[in-house]
Amino acid sequence: MFTDRAIHYRIDEGFDHFKVALSIGVMKMVRSDLAASGVMFSLDTESGFRDIVFITGAYGLGENVVQGAVDPDEFYVHKPTFNQGHRSVLRRSLGEKAVKMIYVEGDARHTTRNIPTPKVDRERFCLSDADVLELAEAAIKIEEHYGHPMDMEWAKDGLDGKLYIVQARPETVASQRKPTQLETYVLDGSGEVLVTGRSVGEKIAAGRAHVIADVAHLSEFKPGEVLVADTTTPDWEPVMKTAAAIVTNRGGRTCHAAIIARELGIPAVVGAGKASSAVSSGDTVTVSCAEGDAGKVYRGAVPFHIDKVEVSDIPRPATGIMINIGNPDIAFKTAFLPNDGVGLARMEFVINETIKAHPLALLHPEKVKDPSARTAIDRLLRGYSDGASFFVQRLSEGIGTIAAAF
Repeated sequence: MFTDRAIHYRIDEGFDHFKVALSIGVMKMVRSDLAASGVMFSLDTESGFRDIVFITGAYGLGENVVQGAVDPDEFYVHKPTFNQGHRSVLRRSLGEKAVKMIYVEGDARHTTRNIPTPKVDRERFCLSDADVLELAEAAIKIEEHYGHPMDMEWAKDGLDGKLYIVQARPETVASQRKPTQLETYVLDGSGEVLVTGRSVGEKIAAGRAHVIADVAHLSEFKPGEVLVADTTTPDWEPVMKTAAAIVTNRGGRTCHAAIIARELGIPAVVGAGKASSAVSSGDTVTVSCAEGDAGKVYRGAVPFHIDKVEVSDIPRPATGIMINIGNPDIAFKTAFLPNDGVGLARMEFVINETIKAHPLALLHPEKVKDPSARTAIDRLLRGYSDGASFFVQRLSEGIGTIAAAF
């Protein structure tokens, strides 16, 4: 009742400390330490696009995904075609999943601890397509039941092989946005990229970086600085509310830092690897989430501006307005623009944006002489049987994402 986090929450929300009742729930332990677990939303968390289910997952107990201690796998399922009986995963992204939380049974005590995820598991997806589709079906039913976009947590039991929904609550950020009011952040320059990760939101912010190693140093953080950390927990929230932007080494788009950044409306780059060592306290940095799925942290103050447009006020011409699009990463966001469909989707742009390698290099990686290029190709092919299957699947996912958006 009286942890600092609980007190802070009640003050923020205006609850009387002495009129709050507590209950204790006793539940089955889902042995996801022997399988996988994660978080899912019945809409796209970044754009607010409602026609997809967005699922994240990693091996072990779900705490690591929620707290952002791991970079999880990501999956998208298109709801309208799913409901018509076309059951397939729209797109997928392989996460690092560096650690997994397991349950340890000891003589004196039972506890949990993080252990390194075996390399063979890191290089494959933690869920089968069948599992992803079963979760998507649950998410659709839960959303229909509540009549509102939902934020859910799931766990797979390694003993009975079943999937369990362990939490469902209303999604309160992306679903509240006005999709007709466009606020576009645009970089007016460029600079040295210190780190990249997954972008949260679509904004840009600049400020002095402050690397915080642990809770003990939070009091040193000053409002308006860019918070750089390995990961964040709910204890960090009072400081996060004063940050210009957030950058973390670990975590995916459904981790604690990402959810708080969305609620606060500030840009965040999560899963940025070595951000806390690549960025130094006191340096001015620019955090950009306005360039698609990849969030970037630039050295120095890169100039930018904001374009604001209320598209519902714009009269529609008699001529059909078609959109040119080649980057699947921005398809869901772009679909909110007034449009009569896609006029041009150039496949070579899809190849550049989502495949990032020449098809011949993927078919014959042994002929690639440049060691760094060969390493990059090997990294791309993690989770796939060979270059051909990677190319075909990524291309179909890219085109499918554009088709789903429109």
